[in-house]
Amino acid sequence: MIDTRKTHLDRIAIASLLLCCLLWGLNQVAAKAGLSEIGPLWQSGLRSVGAALLVWLWTLARGIKLFEHDGSLRGGLLAGLLFGLEFACVFIGLQYTSASRMVVFIYLSPFVVALGMPFIAASERLNMRQVAGLLLAFAAVAWAFSEGFGQSSGNPRQWVGDALGVLAALFWGGTTLTIRASRLSRVSAEKTLLYQLGVSGLGLCLAAAFSGETWPAAWSLRLSGLLLFQTVIVSFASYLLWFWMVRHYPATRLATATLATPLFGLLAGAWLLDEQITPRLVLALVALGIGLVLVNQVPPRQAK
Repeated sequence: MIDTRKTHLDRIAIASLLLCCLLWGLNQVAAKAGLSEIGPLWQSGLRSVGAALLVWLWTLARGIKLFEHDGSLRGGLLAGLLFGLEFACVFIGLQYTSASRMVVFIYLSPFVVALGMPFIAASERLNMRQVAGLLLAFAAVAWAFSEGFGQSSGNPRQWVGDALGVLAALFWGGTTLTIRASRLSRVSAEKTLLYQLGVSGLGLCLAAAFSGETWPAAWSLRLSGLLLFQTVIVSFASYLLWFWMVRHYPATRLATATLATPLFGLLAGAWLLDEQITPRLVLALVALGIGLVLVNQVPPRQAK
């Protein structure tokens, strides 16, 4: 099999990354806006179900085989479960905290992956500079998190949403580690994504039904547009594009570049939802970015 992985990010990769980061930043705003008309579990479940259907149609059109016995079922079910728990935390958490804060907290995920990867691949052990980056990132997020306990935010339950954002980052990191450590790392991007969307969509919709979460009495054009954006543009198109990039470009450089997502999320939350961006949150984002660069910095011997 010919190795098509590139050693650097070319113009196509950079443009694709910026587009994905912009869409992912806007996604938090769309999810927050949709909560005024639909419950968090129904919203997250329906978008996963819709995107799973689109991925399945995509594979049919391209002749991609999905049901071969390749040993990926166990890993796929676990990845789908973790994926569903991640978005349950995100959508429920957005009821208590802002989209701007949520997008910062969930980007602890790359550090979760950095901590877990040495247990999967010995070559991914952390050096002192990477450990310093991890400590800086966790300190920055803890500092931003403590703001949710104060009265200055005007929302005494903001810390609940912040905590769910951190928990979502743990589940997201767990999903990535599951994919890297299982047979999913050898199957197509479409099959990996379908596992996550299909399992999470079914689980989230069942959770919404059993928890008694109310179904929207009427579907406005606004709600339909928000769900279409999350389903078609984000969960289907941008995720497929991301998995394609992961298969063709260096993962560490991609992870570093995704730092643009929290920045876009902060700007979108302030512009579209009139959310307050505190100096503490901005400084935490800067420290998070420095930590992410340190963690993903390639040692000189490996950079050649």
